[in-house]
Amino acid sequence: MARIKYSADIIQYISIFESLTAAKVKDCIVNEQILFIVNENDMGKAIGKHGSNIKRIENMMKKRIRLVEFNDDIVQFVQNLIYPVSAKEIKEENGIVNIYCNDAKSKGILIGRDRHKINFINDIVKRHFGSAEVKVV
Repeated sequence: MARIKYSADIIQYISIFESLTAAKVKDCIVNEQILFIVNENDMGKAIGKHGSNIKRIENMMKKRIRLVEFNDDIVQFVQNLIYPVSAKEIKEENGIVNIYCNDAKSKGILIGRDRHKINFINDIVKRHFGSAEVKVV
């Protein structure tokens, strides 16, 4: 797996987040929002009481914050990544993670306009698990 290179801005975001929450950041991705992938069991620390840490950081950084808890199990990680959308089942076979949806609406949300959402999920999974691929079935 290739090492992830961060810009100075992202390093600053990670530093601020870790100092305010005491939760360790495994990865940070910035687009229209800031996605922090926190280490396993650090989610409670990261959120804070009644979401206080998230609100404070959103106000400081003037961007929406999204948190995902990392997991070494690729199926559980994908489940965490797609939350709050619930899948009927997530299975991993031969490096391909299949997400089976409950309904067409969930499937549409997961794929996103112009496949934007599923491509984003795929990029994140590839960053942490190498050649794995995510498909919505």
